[in-house]
Amino acid sequence: MRDLAGLRAGARLPSPLVEIDDARFARHGVRLTLKRDDLIHPEIPGNKWRKLVPNLAAAVEGGRRTLLTFGGAYSHHLRATAAAGRLLGLRTVGVVRGGELAERPLNPSLARCAADGMRLHFVSRSDYRRRADPAWVEGLRERFGDFLAVPEGGSNAAAVHGCTELGRELRGRADVAAVACGTGGTLAGLAAGLGGARGRGGAYALGVPVLRGGFLPAEVRRLQGEAFGGPRGAWRTEDRFHFGGYARTSAELEDFAADFAERHGLPRLERVYVAKLLFGLCTLAGEGAFAPGSTVTAVITAGGGAPEGAAEPGACPGAGSPGHER
Repeated sequence: MRDLAGLRAGARLPSPLVEIDDARFARHGVRLTLKRDDLIHPEIPGNKWRKLVPNLAAAVEGGRRTLLTFGGAYSHHLRATAAAGRLLGLRTVGVVRGGELAERPLNPSLARCAADGMRLHFVSRSDYRRRADPAWVEGLRERFGDFLAVPEGGSNAAAVHGCTELGRELRGRADVAAVACGTGGTLAGLAAGLGGARGRGGAYALGVPVLRGGFLPAEVRRLQGEAFGGPRGAWRTEDRFHFGGYARTSAELEDFAADFAERHGLPRLERVYVAKLLFGLCTLAGEGAFAPGSTVTAVITAGGGAPEGAAEPGACPGAGSPGHER
């Protein structure tokens, strides 16, 4: 097993904070900045770094040699876990939602996981919903041996603590710190680290869910309870910008993403999370949701675009179910 300190040494922290001159914000007296967490590490970027490293530390310190985690067919979390396992010399197991996928060729995301040494275990959607059932997880231990289990999307108390540093890096530099959300761990930690006063104005964290269903606020409260024993920081969610669910898109979103990247000289925007976040912020700015003179920071949690096949307009099996992670 390799040293975790060596992995940390290769990280770019704090991540860059870049100002963007965008007329859609400027005309309302609002300053837009991008928190480039996608540049933290070439193989474990964004919130995956902040959420995974505390869990990797727990595995190393506890003498565990195997990580087991959960995700869908295009899971960023599975890819990051597989890469981290390769870099640290840890075995990794990915429990993948969709038993039918076992009979199909691996898509590019799962092929990358396998190339990094992850053992893929495909399960039915009904079995996947049992991933928090101790008896079902015990059956996985009988199959794969001892492991440290990391939840879908990497969101647990350790991950929330890891994401508090993101909020601390933005203290005094952002009035609104916004992040696209799947499982809520990043938002829970971001709000805590940002340190805004609940109900008293000041800086707050804004979560933009990429799944429909309205379950995210309850998850953030649960995660903050597990991590801190109760609520921390000021935060809210804005549910209007999921475009139908996980990995779903539209011509409007595609046009927006291409235009935003071109006008600001950015690489192709990742569609599952980042494009939806920036679309939502532009819409909110146009509605006057942000106070004149304020700074809005978009946390860029992923780069390089959605995995191939993950963002077909309007089509992703199971989209909108909490089974899709981040």
